[in-house]
Amino acid sequence: MSTRSEGPLRGRVALVTGGSRGVGRGIVLRLASDGAAVAVNYRRDADAAADVVREIQTRGGIARAYGAAIGDDEAVRSMVAQIRADLGGVSIVVSNAGSASRGRTVTDTGLDEYRSLLDVHALGPIALVQELMPDLRSADRSDVVMISSATVTSTPARSAPYTMAKAAMETCMLTIAREERANGVRANIVAPGLVETEMGRRLVSAATAGGSMTDLQAASPFGRVCTPADVAGVVAFLVSQDASYLTGQRVMVDGGGPDVSIF
Repeated sequence: MSTRSEGPLRGRVALVTGGSRGVGRGIVLRLASDGAAVAVNYRRDADAAADVVREIQTRGGIARAYGAAIGDDEAVRSMVAQIRADLGGVSIVVSNAGSASRGRTVTDTGLDEYRSLLDVHALGPIALVQELMPDLRSADRSDVVMISSATVTSTPARSAPYTMAKAAMETCMLTIAREERANGVRANIVAPGLVETEMGRRLVSAATAGGSMTDLQAASPFGRVCTPADVAGVVAFLVSQDASYLTGQRVMVDGGGPDVSIF
């Protein structure tokens, strides 16, 4: 299926995992506005996925929603087959789906939580990339972008399962960049700091005993907290022709580092 004619990503198909809300939704909207046909992956919130698909279609773009838990290999295989049938081969993969850890210390966290977060943030995305690699290798231009976190660098207390899982996938992405460069596949990492999303607001409230995102705006870089559109803009650049000579890069989207920290 062809995409609309306008935009620098016309003719390309993008899959965004966790694309129904928050940062993922921002990325979906931006890639669609740049002309890509977008597969919106979600795990549970079918209504939110349907909403973002309708918004794109209303604007003349192409998007479809696909329910699958990243980490469920059979569901992922079925999803990829359906995307190929509906939209064609995927040449942009944005690995965004994820979940937070429970905020316990290393010694108080059970091994099951470490395994669960590794499945969601590393092993599941690796299986997805493996499933899509034939499409990526056969495309004239292909990109894999991982949405990571600034916490991989800052390693805050009570975040080890999440931070370790993100770090594991970052290592894999840098390896993919080397291994697949000869096949025209670019692999890059985007690592935001605190982002103004539902998850971000919950995090702020929990870490500040009921505080709000608004309380942090003035002390944040440039006088505001990062938004999904800020992250989406970096992703759009990385998959564009302007970034055709970039691979194996890790881009921090944190305004140069926070002046205040909620950790």
